[in-house]
Amino acid sequence: MTEEEIKQVLFRLLKKIAPETEPEKLKPDDDIRRTLEIDSFDALQFVVALDEHFGIETPEADYGKIATLKGLISYIIQKRK
Repeated sequence: MTEEEIKQVLFRLLKKIAPETEPEKLKPDDDIRRTLEIDSFDALQFVVALDEHFGIETPEADYGKIATLKGLISYIIQKRK
C-alpha cells in the first residue's frame, strides 16, 4: 500500500469511530487526538480498528509513535514489513 492509500484507510476508520470529526483536515504533524478532539475511548477503538485492518499489533508502549498522522503512517508501513 502507498502512503496515500494508508491515509485514506485511516480517514475512513476515524470517520467510522468518530463520525463528527473531519480527519481530512489533519496535517502531517498534527496530534490526531487533540486536533480531532477524540476521547480516550474512541482513541482506543481506533487503535483496535487499525490493528485489525492492517494485521498488526500496537502495544501501549508505542502509542506515542502514532500520535501524528505522519508518525502513524510510518508506523504502519514499518509494522507491515
